[in-house]
Amino acid sequence: MTPMRAGTEPDVLVVGAGLAGLWAARDLARGGIRVLLVDRKREVGTQVATTGIFVRRSLESFDLPEDCLGPPVRRVRLHSPAGRVLELESQGTEFRVGRMGLLYQKLLAEAVAAGVTWSPMTRFAGCEPSGNGSLVHLRRNGRSLDTTARFLIGADGARSRVARALSLDRNFSWIVGLEDVLVDVPVNGPPCFHCFLDPAIAPGYLGWLVHDGAEVHVGVAGDPARFEARRALEQLRARVGRIVPLERGHQIERRGGWIPVNGMLRNIVNHRGMLLGDAAGAVSPLTAGGLDPCLRFSEFAAEQVARYLDDGGQKVLGALQGHRFRRRFRGRLALRRIWSSIESPWAMELACALLRIPPGSWLARQVFFGSGSFPIPDSSTVPQHLSLRTGPSDSSLTISP
Repeated sequence: MTPMRAGTEPDVLVVGAGLAGLWAARDLARGGIRVLLVDRKREVGTQVATTGIFVRRSLESFDLPEDCLGPPVRRVRLHSPAGRVLELESQGTEFRVGRMGLLYQKLLAEAVAAGVTWSPMTRFAGCEPSGNGSLVHLRRNGRSLDTTARFLIGADGARSRVARALSLDRNFSWIVGLEDVLVDVPVNGPPCFHCFLDPAIAPGYLGWLVHDGAEVHVGVAGDPARFEARRALEQLRARVGRIVPLERGHQIERRGGWIPVNGMLRNIVNHRGMLLGDAAGAVSPLTAGGLDPCLRFSEFAAEQVARYLDDGGQKVLGALQGHRFRRRFRGRLALRRIWSSIESPWAMELACALLRIPPGSWLARQVFFGSGSFPIPDSSTVPQHLSLRTGPSDSSLTISP
C-alpha cells in the first residue's frame, strides 16, 4: 500500500463527484474542513447519469449558474396510452434543464478554490475502523493507497459501496432509466415537458420528452423486472417522432442508471460516516426527482458534519438519521405503490381520464407544479449551532503517486 504523505490526511473523505458530493465537499471546505474528493471518472463532466431537471423550488433557493440552465419550461403535456393529452400550464417557471456537465465542472472549480483536494480516477475499495475514524482503502491508476479520515461521505450513487463498508442501509427498490440528449432539433412551439404514461413502454414509471429550445431530452424509465430499457427507448423515440423530428437532430449523449424509489433510507449515518444523494435514497419515490433533495440534504449535511467535527458530539449526527425524513415520504410512497401496480394500458387509460377531471386535474398540477420540497428539519428540532473552524483548508493535501 502507498500511504498519503504524513500530516496531509483529510478530515472528510467524499466518495463520488456528482451533484451531492461536489456540493457537500465545497460547503465543507468553505467552513475550514480539510476535504479529499475522489471519483472513478477522469472528468466530472462526463458520464452524467441524471436528466438534470431542476424544479421551481430549487431555482428559487439555490444560486445555480445561469449558463448551466436551459430556458424556462412552463408547460407539461401528459400523454395517455391511446394518445389523449392533458395540458398543464403554469404562470411561472416550473422547470429548467441543467447543463449538468458544465455545472459539475464549475462546482469542482469552486470546491478546489475553497481548498478541496481532487483525486480523479480513484476508486473506493473499502474501509475499516481506525482511531476516531476510518482507514480508507483507495485504488488509483492501478495502485493501492491508504488514507485515514475522521469522517467518510458516500455520495457514490444508488448502489453505494460506501453504504456496505459502513454497514448502513442500502437501497432496495429501483427503477432503471435510459435517456438520449440531442441538439439542433427543429422544434416548433414553446418549451414543453411531455410525459408518456404507458405501462407497455415504461411499466412503473413513464417516458419523457423535454425540449427547451436548446436541447431535446428523450428518455424512459421503469421497473427493471418488467421492461428492457434500450428497446423501450427505441419504442418511445418512434412515438415522439410524431411530435419532434428527432432524426434531424444530432445526439450528443446517452445517459442511464439506477434510480432508487424506496424513499429515504432509515440508517444513513454513524460516527464514521454517512450517505448522501441517491446513496441515501434521497429521491422522490413518486416522481423520481432527486436534484432538489440532493441540494437541500447535501447543504444541511455539510453543516451538521462540520458541527460534529468541531464538537465531537454524536448527538449532532442524530439530525441526519433517515427516519427523521422518511416519515414525510409516506404519501409519495403510497402513490408510488399505486402507480407501479398499474400494468394494463387500459387501466392506465382510465387513470389518465381521471386526471383530466377534478380532483384528478388538481392532483396532476400538485405533482408537477406543487411547492413542496425535500423536508429539512426545522431549526428547533436540531441542536443549537456550533461555530465552524475558521482556518483555511490546507491546499497542500495530496495523495502520493
